[in-house]
This record gives sequence, C-alpha cells and structure tokens, in this order.
Amino acid sequence: MRKIIIVLFLLTTSTFAQENKVELSGNLYQDILISSNNYDFNSQDSINIAVKKRAPLLAAGLSLVLPGAGQFYNKDYWKTAIFAAVEAAAIYTAIAYNHKGDDQTQFFEDFANSPDGWNVDKYAYWSVSNAGRINPGIEENDPILNIFDNNGDVVWNKLNSLEVAIGRWYSHQLAPYGDQQYYEMIGKYQQFNPGWSDYRDEDYPPDGYTYPDPVTPTFKWYADQRGKANDYYNIASTAVVVLIANHVLSAVEAALAANSYNHSLKANVSLDSKNIGYQREYYPRFHLSYNF
Repeated sequence: MRKIIIVLFLLTTSTFAQENKVELSGNLYQDILISSNNYDFNSQDSINIAVKKRAPLLAAGLSLVLPGAGQFYNKDYWKTAIFAAVEAAAIYTAIAYNHKGDDQTQFFEDFANSPDGWNVDKYAYWSVSNAGRINPGIEENDPILNIFDNNGDVVWNKLNSLEVAIGRWYSHQLAPYGDQQYYEMIGKYQQFNPGWSDYRDEDYPPDGYTYPDPVTPTFKWYADQRGKANDYYNIASTAVVVLIANHVLSAVEAALAANSYNHSLKANVSLDSKNIGYQREYYPRFHLSYNF
C-alpha cells in the first residue's frame, strides 16, 4: 500500500511539474522541497468594478413625465410615494371638482330658464316702462323704446341699444340668450333685478326700483348658486396648477438628488485574488466613502 501511494504522488508531481515547468529529481523528500519553493502565497490580482453613477437628466425626464419615477430611479422610495400621492390626489380633485362645477352650472342655468327664474320679456317691458324715469332724456314716444317685433318678442340688438341709451346704473348690455355671460349677468348686476320672477314694484319705494335698492331673494339665491359653481371650478383649476407644479418639482428634485449622489458618493467594488499553493482564491472588497 505504501508503495502504491508513493507511486501515485510521484505521478501527480510529475504531471504538475510538466504543466508548470518544474523539474523534479525523483526523490520524494527533495521533490517536496522543490514544490514548496514554487508555492506562492503572495501573488495577487485585482479586478475593479466601478459603481454606476446616476444620470440627472434621465431622472429629471422620468419625473417630468410621471412624478415619482425619477425618485424611484434614485432609489428614494419614500419620495416616490409622496410625489405619486400628490399626483393622484391632484388628478382626482381636478376631475371631481370640474364635474361638480359642470353639474352646478347646469343646475343654476336650468333654474334661470324655468318659470321661477329670470325672464327677458319681464326685464324688457320694465325697462321700456321706466326708461324715461331713470333717464329723463328719453321721451315717451322715443323710437328707442320700440324693442319688440310684431309677435311681441324682444329684438335683442334693440334691447341692447335701449340699455345703452338709459345709461346710469344700466351699466351692461344683456348677452345673447344661452351664453355663459347671459347667465352670469342676470345674477350679478343689479340692473337685471326686475327680470326675476319674485320681483314686484310694490315691494319697492313709490317712485319705483332704483339703484342701489336691494335685490330680490331669488336674485340673491341664484347668485349664491352661481358662486358655488365658480368655487368648484376654482378648486379644479388650483388642482391643475398643483398637478403641473408636482411634475416640475419632482423633475428638479430628482435631478438634484442624482447629481448630489454622484458628487457625494465615492465607491468601488474590487474582486481580488490570491494564489494559495497551486489554487487561486477570490474574495471581494468594497470601498465606500460619502461626503456630507
């Protein structure tokens, strides 16, 4: 058995000697010494792997398209959650309150068109009847007072001319029926008060309604309803501004964070190796420094 082991060892060392160009004597003791002299403990190689830096422009571009995406790229996950939450809240608020504004607008416009709302004929007849009282320069048979067609319907441009002629607190010309300005005017300017369904001359002084006499309860209620619609639209508009600002702020923050990371972090990973005898052992090294 001992002879077999010696023979195997000699064969092994002989093969190794051929591969590594080591000349052996054939004597077991001397060959062990020769092998030991070629046993390298100090040979070392190093493979450096640079740490990948972040691209500020890419981070900014991602966040400009989708707020929080640049922060996700920077691995700032809590910032990602904040910008994404603001984005979702702003979108929801803008859509929801724009719908509320549309619904409220439809509500007060429908009311204005109803029998309990505002009537242009009532306003026109009152204006013709009181034009001379408000502006003594308009005589009873003045052609400017002829603002109705053969069917008794208001001719809109003639009504507008009368409003200009009356002057004083007739400060506006009624917008065409159905226009957004039409529904705004009748609940905003006091000159249109006589057109509301609950207006009665007897509720005002004997010399007739004048400026700045109080408006009717329906006028006030309608103005409040129109104001509520405007409030909804204002909230929706503010949400849109927040939405745009969120995109811009997210992009700027992502770019600055990536740039700060690149300047603050100095790191590299190396894969070192060392020969131990006839085998090479590898082990990693990580070098990291961060400047605050």
